[in-house]
Amino acid sequence: MVFNTGAALLDAIVLAVVSREKEGTYGYKITQDVRKVIDISDSTLYPVLRRLQKDQCLMVYDLECAGRNRRYYKVTEQGLAQLGLYKEEWKRYSSNISMVFEGGINNES
Repeated sequence: MVFNTGAALLDAIVLAVVSREKEGTYGYKITQDVRKVIDISDSTLYPVLRRLQKDQCLMVYDLECAGRNRRYYKVTEQGLAQLGLYKEEWKRYSSNISMVFEGGINNES
């Protein structure tokens, strides 16, 4: 992708991906799902997950899987509310950008 992906957009995408799993999901699966829409490295994703946890948008818990602990992430009520705000803002933002690309803005001030 040639466009820069800012922190807010990354947060929104991660919240959307994690919110699809009612019982939560683990980091590797989140990375794989996010990579379906944007190119992202593990070193970029894990700070996003930590930030969302710190902001109380995600809760974290560990479960044993094949003899090892696997860290799971689940969206909180606050995270769902934030995701709703991101969705509304994205609708406005993407509509405005599309309008510019399609030549639909008025050049008069």
